[in-house]
Amino acid sequence: MDDLSPLVKVSQHNIALLFANYLTSINIHAKVELEGSEYIVFCQSSELDQAKGIFAEFIADPYQEKYQQAAWNSGEIAEVNDNSPSLIASFKQQFLAHAGWVTLTVFALCWLVFIASVLGLARPAFQLLHFYPELTLDAFFESPLRLLGPALFHFSWLHIVFNTMWWWQLGGSVERILGKGALINLFLVTALFSNLGQFIVTGPNFGGLSGVVYGLVGYVWWYGWLAPEKGLLISKPIIGFLLFWLVLGYVDVLPVNMANTAHLLGLVSGCLLAAINILLMKRR
Repeated sequence: MDDLSPLVKVSQHNIALLFANYLTSINIHAKVELEGSEYIVFCQSSELDQAKGIFAEFIADPYQEKYQQAAWNSGEIAEVNDNSPSLIASFKQQFLAHAGWVTLTVFALCWLVFIASVLGLARPAFQLLHFYPELTLDAFFESPLRLLGPALFHFSWLHIVFNTMWWWQLGGSVERILGKGALINLFLVTALFSNLGQFIVTGPNFGGLSGVVYGLVGYVWWYGWLAPEKGLLISKPIIGFLLFWLVLGYVDVLPVNMANTAHLLGLVSGCLLAAINILLMKRR
């Protein structure tokens, strides 16, 4: 078998494995190795030029049926060579490798606030973070962080697990691919718009990172659509699921209260921010 040469470096494990599996399915030997926080796809040296052309087509739409079918058929053909760490060490490595300090800071703050609430500090934590009873200039200057504070407060285990899981997954991808500044800007914009909108519709008694999560969904969705070469992608089934969940909130068939306005405005602001960022990038 020919020697293997590095072909491409990507930040997402599933994308690297998906591509390596597809190459293997068309008789180009490939494997994936972890290097630092990124994944390198190696392929046969003799097929390197052909594989580069295939990757350009793949990255434009990696969720085509032929790629998914190749992954299903190949099973364990693509492998990650990481010296076989223990399960806990592997999880820790993957968890930290995927997320930068911005992602991890927001993740930790949400859990610290939630744990404090579980331990009996729910009322003071909510009083500290909840939106202004009345939005006035005096209230803003007295406590400006209350514009963002509701995003850090969660009301149940399901609520925080769902939100922080998606924050880690999508926020980590944004931070690793586009940088810390992009994620900070995205958090501030989507939290601000979703919190303001929810306050106008229902008043100050709401909380959760859901508006920001939907902002991330919109941002990654439109960024992947408008600039797929950057590798910032989200699958269509996930988009469909989260949009369906958004609709369910509006038709009021769920057994929990949903911050529907925050979700919708988070999604819209994330989409628009992606479009603006790509427009500015192409102008430069």
